[in-house]
Amino acid sequence: MLVRPRWLLVALSVGALTLSAGASSAAPPRPRVHPPVCVVWSGHLRCTPWHPVDTWASATSVLVNSWRPWSSQPTIVATAAWFHARSTLLALYPGYKVPGPSALDRGPEMVPPTARRSLLVTFNGGFYEVDAAGGFFAHQTLYAPMRRGLATVVRYRSGRVDVLTWTGGPRPPATVVLARQNLPLLVAAGRPTPASADNAAWGLTLYGAPAVWRSALGVDASGNLVYAAAPGLTSSMLATLMVQLHCIRAMELDINPEWPVLITYGGPGAASPTMQTPNPNQIPTRYLAVSTKDFFALYASRTPGAPQPW
Repeated sequence: MLVRPRWLLVALSVGALTLSAGASSAAPPRPRVHPPVCVVWSGHLRCTPWHPVDTWASATSVLVNSWRPWSSQPTIVATAAWFHARSTLLALYPGYKVPGPSALDRGPEMVPPTARRSLLVTFNGGFYEVDAAGGFFAHQTLYAPMRRGLATVVRYRSGRVDVLTWTGGPRPPATVVLARQNLPLLVAAGRPTPASADNAAWGLTLYGAPAVWRSALGVDASGNLVYAAAPGLTSSMLATLMVQLHCIRAMELDINPEWPVLITYGGPGAASPTMQTPNPNQIPTRYLAVSTKDFFALYASRTPGAPQPW
């Protein structure tokens, strides 16, 4: 259960007043972030702090957190990242197997070398289409038609990002620059969906184990994105995790040990790639070379509605 300590709310209010008072200074205000993750551990309330991992960039846009969400299962360590929507640009890249067979231009199938100077984060995409058919739209190219009722991460030309249930047609409108679908919503209206309790509906797991590596992407009430991944999770546990992280809506991304990964970069040019997820099946340079499956990249940007690097 997530608890917002009263002292923290007061601190946030004081911080907001300080920002307002210093608005005339040349330094741009840093984005306001949600409170730390708080858990009850051995009968005591503990809050784990968020750490900025992009201090080399012009604005702090990426915060990372790692904690043990369940005192009854202390071996499960969850990793989460918060992405400030208005100072970043979300991009989606096909791999050489996802989306499926197509004569369409698949792009670089990795982070474009010319775009790495502003690269902040990369993280995994969703399922193979044969496992969960869904739409895939990037770089003005429709690789797979959108399907009504599915959870969809969307970036608009305005720069706004969202995770929502798709209600439109098979092709995104001109206002959309990116759309990737994967199963139905895991979290809606700030609560786990009823479907999240049916573990069998959330993908085939390695050796049929109910609890495996799982990852998810959600949106908070301020329109910022939140990524999370952890080993040993059922679909219900993943939904609970995203609610703990203040997500009002969330969708499952990829599962099983081979795929979930969150990588941050310590400087321009994709310098010092660091795996934030303790997944021994991954490597820090995974998306700096041709990738098997699709993935997301996050760039520092003053124009978040711009076309993605290609």
